Amino acid sequence: MSDAVNFFDRQFRDQIAAGEFILNPFEEAALPHLRGEVLDLGCGLGNLVLAAARAGCRVTAFDGSAAAIERLSAAAEAEGLAVVGRQADLGHDPIVGSYDSVVAIGLLMFFPRPLSTELLDGIQRATRPGGVVAANVLIEGTSYLDLFGGGTYTLFGRDELAQAFAGWEFLQSSHESFDAPGGTKKNFATVIARKPA
Repeated sequence: MSDAVNFFDRQFRDQIAAGEFILNPFEEAALPHLRGEVLDLGCGLGNLVLAAARAGCRVTAFDGSAAAIERLSAAAEAEGLAVVGRQADLGHDPIVGSYDSVVAIGLLMFFPRPLSTELLDGIQRATRPGGVVAANVLIEGTSYLDLFGGGTYTLFGRDELAQAFAGWEFLQSSHESFDAPGGTKKNFATVIARKPA
């Protein structure tokens, strides 16, 4: 298990124990745009997955954290939701199938540059014509790096994510900055875009 997966597995176990299951701002922004068959890569505790399934979507969700997938699967089963959750190494397991909506919130930066680019290409290929991608990444200027655990990572250029979606219809393209522990910062780029039909 990578250092980053260990970091989040511990964080998710703490959140489960505390009963912290709210959508983060990026998930809140993505939810209204999700429809049909949804793929969530790096789903974490599955808060967005469950909300999308409650809204009628059929969701396939992957995460590297066993704790996250266990929680998601139990919650989906208890509510009878159309969710398939699976633990996966997203750096090695290829994206299979096509989807109406693909989510990659806080995922792509956890891989070295060539792999993060390959994953983004795979996300775009897996999105059906007229489908939507909701993605966000940490960008240059981010000083909170503890979550990478000394492993490889990619801080994207400020507009790099948006540029990767040239030719798509932008439903949202934004930059956000958040305070982080130790006086550090987390700077994000977020894109929600519709693939040409």
